[in-house]
This record gives sequence, C-alpha cells and structure tokens, in this order.
Amino acid sequence: MNNEVYYVGMDVHKKRISYCIKRKDGEIIESDSIAATRKDLAKWLITTMDHPWIGAMEATLFSGWIYDYLRPHFEKLKVGHPQMMKAISQGKKKSDKLDAEKIADMIRANLFPECYMMPKHLRELRQVLRYRNLLVRQGVRMHNKMATLLMEVGAEYSKRRLKGKRYFRELLEKLQDVPESVIGMLKMSRAAGELFDAAQKKLIKSLHENPDIRRRVDLLMTIDGVGKVTALTWVLEIGEVGRFSSIKDIVSYCGLCSAQKESAGKSFRQPLSKQRNKHLQTILVEAAKLAPIYNSQLAALREKELKKGNRNRATLAVARKLVAYMHAVDLRQTAFEPRAAVLGQPVGSKE
Repeated sequence: MNNEVYYVGMDVHKKRISYCIKRKDGEIIESDSIAATRKDLAKWLITTMDHPWIGAMEATLFSGWIYDYLRPHFEKLKVGHPQMMKAISQGKKKSDKLDAEKIADMIRANLFPECYMMPKHLRELRQVLRYRNLLVRQGVRMHNKMATLLMEVGAEYSKRRLKGKRYFRELLEKLQDVPESVIGMLKMSRAAGELFDAAQKKLIKSLHENPDIRRRVDLLMTIDGVGKVTALTWVLEIGEVGRFSSIKDIVSYCGLCSAQKESAGKSFRQPLSKQRNKHLQTILVEAAKLAPIYNSQLAALREKELKKGNRNRATLAVARKLVAYMHAVDLRQTAFEPRAAVLGQPVGSKE
C-alpha cells in the first residue's frame, strides 16, 4: 500500500453516494458515484483502497450506517455540521459531484466543520427512544380522534375521562341515534390508542434497564422533578456530556436561549433559536412545567420569574436550571444533593 494520503469527499443521499478522491495538492484521482448499499460500498473499498484515506461527509439521516461501515477502513472519517457546511460551500453552481469535490477540498485544507458523532450503541438506543415518542404522538392522535368523532355526532362526553375503560364502555351504552360506523371507529381508535400506549411503555422499560445507560439515568432521577423519560432523553440526546465545555453550550444546544445578532456595535436578541435539538427542547419545556410541583427550589425560581409578568420566560428559567442540575449530576456521576437538604430545610419529593 502506498503511504500517500488521499482525501475523500462524499455527498450522501438516500440512494446514491457521490464521491471525489483528491491528492494533497488538489489533483482529482477519481470522481464518481455509487449506490448507497453495503454491497456496493464493499466493492468500492476493494477496488479503490490502496492508500491511507481521510474522508468526510455531511451529517444526514443516512450518514450513520455509512459512517459505521466505512470508519474501520479510513485513517480518519469525519461528519460535517450541515448548517456550517452550507455557509462555507455556497455557490452559483450546485450538484452532487461539485458538493463531493468541495467536501474533499474542505477536509484537505483542514477547513471541515466537524460535528459530534455519537457512539454507535447510544445512537441505536436514541433511535428506539425517538420511535417511542412517535408511538406517544400516535396514541394522542387516536385519543383526539375519539373526541372528534363524538363531537361530530353531538354526544356529551368528558375528554379527560375518555381514556378510562369503564367510562368508555358506559359512554358507548348511553349513545343514542349514533351510526354503527361511528361506534366501530370509536372502538378501533381506542384499541389503537391502547396498543400504542402499551408499546411505548414496553420500550421505556427496556431502555431504562439497558446496562449501558442505567446508572446515568438513575443518578439523573435523584433530581426532584426529573422523571424517567426526561432522564432518558437527556442521556440519549446529549450523548457524552463531557463534549460540552460549559452550561451555556448545553443551554444553546437544547434550544433554551434566543438567537443573538450583533452589528455596528449593537446586539439584538431574537426569539428562541431554531438551531437546536428539538427533542431535548420539547421534553425540557414539558418537564419545566411539572418539575416545580416536586422541587421546592424550582418552585421558588418559577415564582420569582412569574413576578416579572411573563409565564413563558418563567418556564424557560426553570428549564435552564434543570439543565444545570442534570449537567452537574451527569458530569460528576454522583447523586443530586440540593442546597436545601444541606441546610436542613425540607425539599420537594417526587413520586
């Protein structure tokens, strides 16, 4: 094998991978595309792997398995931040071939904006958690569909009690002048909702019992107001907590701060940034609304912020404090010890 290093840029899509191989001086060795399958990648590696390779690709929905497959064969393999790569490679002409060439140039010139690539076992668990979230959303849709069907026939009902088996059975017996088709759809919607609910509970249980993350999750749950879903989401969306250098970086990653723009010496604050982990943001905001019930410190913070007159800002303040608590616990790998407990004052409890 020749010791000269080649630089490989790959533009990854669902069905095709365009690639460009360059020498250090920028000379193109090969530029082509292959099918995005394991069989074609294996054939490509056999026919072209005669030099040490340093490769790069943009982070997409399909980059994960390609990264795992190619990583053992590359001297270095990097995954790029989509937003930063877009800013660097803007041009009048755009094609898969040109994109692959630009990526090769960026990695060759050491200008490639590398992003974090979570370990494979955590990515697999994260996929399970996100699938669980999908099941929860589908279950909510079925519940809402039952309410819609009842409204369409003018039936009186309690949406809050609609999930109860006894209440649902009694409601069906009381319905009058309702088409049989509606009764059938109500029963099917309820059965589907129960199926989704049972499946998501099974997935949460299996994730919590996974030995790779069990200790981290249990330590996070020592924080009053942090439940199983919040802890699992934190672990599987953050990955390795040590990759963040400060609390501010994590708050920004979670989407709990506003975008900032500065020009001509003036700084402008905008609404919450769209460049965030939306899964973490959603769970943390939901947790921040419930956590003050179980955590006296968070309740005090919420009351303090509410006096300023903005309920949403109060929720964000609680969410940011939760991030600080979880970051401290996860980084130190010790159970949470609230200040109130140290001073001998009572603290909230969590079921």
